[in-house]
Amino acid sequence: MSMEQKTAIVTGGANGIGKAIARAFAKQGANVVIIDRDIQNGEAFAAQLQSDGFKAIFVAADVRKVDDIERFVQEAAGRFGRIDYLINNAGVSRWKSPYELTVEEWDDVLSTNLRSAFFASREAAKYMRRNAKGGAIVNIASTRALMSEPNSEAYAASKGGLVALTHALAVSFADDRIRVNCISPGWIETGDYGQLRDIDHRQHPAGRVGKPDDIARACLYLCDEENDFITGVNLVIDGGMTRKMIYIE
Repeated sequence: MSMEQKTAIVTGGANGIGKAIARAFAKQGANVVIIDRDIQNGEAFAAQLQSDGFKAIFVAADVRKVDDIERFVQEAAGRFGRIDYLINNAGVSRWKSPYELTVEEWDDVLSTNLRSAFFASREAAKYMRRNAKGGAIVNIASTRALMSEPNSEAYAASKGGLVALTHALAVSFADDRIRVNCISPGWIETGDYGQLRDIDHRQHPAGRVGKPDDIARACLYLCDEENDFITGVNLVIDGGMTRKMIYIE
């Protein structure tokens, strides 16, 4: 698959899963626009991609602010002339008792994880619909949209909202040839993979904990123009964990 002359925007692209996604699109020849609040890592990553011969820029932005979203979409389109792919990856979490979670904390999680995905999708779609073959949007949700641990209400609500937003936008954008899909990662280790224990790997039916590249490859798959029959899907990538029945003896 070649993405030469295509443009991909990746929010939360300076670290973790977003960084792997941005690199994967760059390797396919796309113009990559990395969006993040982490200016230091964002600029360093864009410079690294550029030194490796890839086309990438960093735009500092806060996805909680609609003005920032409008700005980075316009900047991406102005720099590269088109927008083809949007990966809504930016996200935060708050593990806090529902008795103690503040309104400000709730709003921060929902604004970062869910509201930003809607407004970024809307702004990017204005450019995607100008393309002969439309475009593709991928929202990064979580298996926590489907199952929970205690004290994860804001995060679970935001990710569940992303799954619903995905199929709603897929229908709304269908006439503009814009496909919208969602990925729900399970345990994706973004730290030191070598520090994981055998038991961490063995609890997964796939036999290992996930890696950021597992999600990046799925993004490429969902954005591939040949996969134009796939839209409105929530692709769970969790090594089989949500299909594993667990009993405590």
